[in-house]
Order: sequence, then structure tokens, then C-alpha cells
Amino acid sequence: MLLQIALGTGLLLVNILVMAVAALMLEVAFRQVHPWLIAPPQRPKLLIMLVGVGIWVLAVITTGVWIWALTLLEIGAFATLEEAIYFSLVAFSTLGLGDVVPPQEWRILAVMAAVNGFLSFGLLTALLVEALRQVRLAQLDRRHD
Repeated sequence: MLLQIALGTGLLLVNILVMAVAALMLEVAFRQVHPWLIAPPQRPKLLIMLVGVGIWVLAVITTGVWIWALTLLEIGAFATLEEAIYFSLVAFSTLGLGDVVPPQEWRILAVMAAVNGFLSFGLLTALLVEALRQVRLAQLDRRHD
């Protein structure tokens, strides 16, 4: 049990680090394109930004799923990469179908993967909303100049 908790904690920390680095990269990108985003025409640029950040969120979550899947495959919790990816996606999305489950000696990892997914979706959604809010406020300020 302690091995599962230690491994799950390590995977959570790695995924948090991935999200933090991705967030910093997004901030750098926004700083570079900020003048372009707030210049007219604004609405099409807002749409481009939403699509871009949405793809970024999916890429970060996909990275997390792969980290879990490859680890689960490496420890022998699943026999195939497909099973490990499927399980990781189901756990990350907190869907929890239960049709593919890890062996009993690794089942605590299922809960930790779900926690990781829940945390990832929450943090990344908050970043998406904040990015949209910041750009929209800057666009509205620009209109009043």
C-alpha cells in the first residue's frame, strides 16, 4: 500500500510540474501576442485564442494521461499499452467505468489517477477562464482609449 501511495504521489507531483511548466509557457506566449490580441478586430482573435488555449489544455491533459499509462504499463498493472491508456483516460476523466481495472495490488493508483484528472481539469479550466478574462478586459479597455 505504501508503495502505491508513494508512486501515486510521485505521479501527481510530476503532473503538477507539467501543468506548472505549461502554464508558464502559456503566459509567455500570451505576453508575446497580447498587443495583437487587443488590437481590432477583436472578436475573431478571441475565438482564435479560445481554440488555441483549448488545444493547449487537451495537450496538457493528454500528457498527464500518457505519464500515468506508461507508468502503469511499466509496473505491470496492465498487459498492453491500449489497456493502460484506456484505463488512464477513464480514471483521469473520473468516468470510472470499471470494465478495465488494475490488479488489486495497484488499485489505490486508480483513485490517485482520478484525483490527478480532477485536479488537472479544475486547474486548467481556471487558467482558461482567467486567460479569456484578461484578454477580454484588455480588449474592452482598448476600446475606451
